[in-house]
Amino acid sequence: MSEFKPLDPLLHSQLRLAVMSLLLSVEEAEFTFLKEKTESTAGNLSVQLDKLEKSGYIQIEKSFKGKRPLTTCKILPAGVKAFEEYVENLKNYIN
Repeated sequence: MSEFKPLDPLLHSQLRLAVMSLLLSVEEAEFTFLKEKTESTAGNLSVQLDKLEKSGYIQIEKSFKGKRPLTTCKILPAGVKAFEEYVENLKNYIN
């Protein structure tokens, strides 16, 4: 029987896990895309993205598209590693 490792509390949140899953499958994603796909409010998504950025899991770039603000997110190597470990640890609980 394998040893149970604690699940990363940062990734155990449904919204943060959804964001990380989406970012794994794309090079980068705009805030509006993440908001639409996760069906979250702008305020809640902003808070969760901030937590992921502070943890070093994602990078957030703020720029402008014409005169409109544009926020783009990208998963970082530490985020990929954390996500993969989370999935592995979750498999141990399931099996």
